[in-house]
Amino acid sequence: MDLVRLDSGAVDGELAAVARRMSERLDEVARDVRTAIADALPALADDEPGAALLFASVQENVNTVLHGFQHGMPSVVAPNAAVAYARRVAQRDLGSTSLLRAYRVGLARFQERCIEELTRGRDGDHVEANSARRIVNVTSAYVDTILEQLDDIYQRARDEVLSHRSAILIQHVRTLLHADDVGVDEAQRMLGAYRLGRNHLGAIVWCDRSMPICNVLDELQRYAQRLGKTVGAVEPPLFIPYDDTTAWLWLPLREGQSVERARLENAGEVDIFVATGDPLYGFPGFRRSHRQARLACAVVSAAKPPLSRLTTFAEVASIAAFTSDLDGARAWVAETLAGLAVDDERGSMLRETARVFLANGGSFAATAHEMNLHRNTVQYRIGKAEELRGRPFSDGRLDVEIALLACRYFGGAVLRPGDEHAERSGFGPPA
Repeated sequence: MDLVRLDSGAVDGELAAVARRMSERLDEVARDVRTAIADALPALADDEPGAALLFASVQENVNTVLHGFQHGMPSVVAPNAAVAYARRVAQRDLGSTSLLRAYRVGLARFQERCIEELTRGRDGDHVEANSARRIVNVTSAYVDTILEQLDDIYQRARDEVLSHRSAILIQHVRTLLHADDVGVDEAQRMLGAYRLGRNHLGAIVWCDRSMPICNVLDELQRYAQRLGKTVGAVEPPLFIPYDDTTAWLWLPLREGQSVERARLENAGEVDIFVATGDPLYGFPGFRRSHRQARLACAVVSAAKPPLSRLTTFAEVASIAAFTSDLDGARAWVAETLAGLAVDDERGSMLRETARVFLANGGSFAATAHEMNLHRNTVQYRIGKAEELRGRPFSDGRLDVEIALLACRYFGGAVLRPGDEHAERSGFGPPA
């Protein structure tokens, strides 16, 4: 009989009447519900810019339910103000728990208001209505408390699972980088969601240990996401922590997709260094691009100080092998450049001019334009550089270019110490 009574027209009519009366006081009801939420969640109340948005969200939600009491509830879509307020909570990093609890508190208060309206102006002790109010209060408080506890348990359990999964993935990646007996199918199973059948741009990202960043790996992971979007990665990157300030990274690209240096630079961060390999295909490319990135990283580590926060393997491929034997590299540079391989200001100026000159095909005009110098100044410097070398650059030109590149990156690690009392003249053409 109770179920029949619940479905009767009398119940629908009573609810519609309640809804009409409450709609006439919509602002007052919404303010009451908002106050209950603010009292229960001070963090939401402290958000002064979001206060108006919270009220609008409450008002639209209340209005939607009251309309449903009168005309039936259509397919439910979150009101615009409710969507905007959910975004506001996310932007303030208050957590989804705060938003869900706000709805639970608001619902309990709204239900109380509905029951109050049912009994307004009627005689009697209203035992049923007051019992219903007590049911709402007790069950809401119980559910609110239990859900808070369960949410905390859920988050700890989830973090534990993710931690285990992350540790397993890290171990799998390390295995894949070194094991030669793992097939493509097995490798794909070990990597899970990250797909091998595409181009991979391997990268090493790290933060200067002297930089005051509290959660370095979190910052590196956020940077990895930005980098993936900047270069047009087809899926989220694979991010593998290496230590507390360094991570390995793979950016999945379309087959044949290249990445311009400018795109990598556009995602740059002041405190983050990046070394990349070449985009290479498939499982072999996954491993090789990472190895290239590690070689580029080794060049950066040997440079004192690093020339740039971004280093690509293509830029340093010809000198990457030097990192395993800098003493041997120093001897070879000295043999190749002779007197030009001195670690002083004059030598640095002449080497850089010679490097740009050779990179421009031996063109004085192009070198002068790139370095913003007079053509005669370039000619003079090249003459002095060849004089210090003891022979023209055309003699063993390729070796000269590689040696100059090594000097540019490794600096004092491959140069002969300069004479503090060396003559400081000859920095330009004679007057």
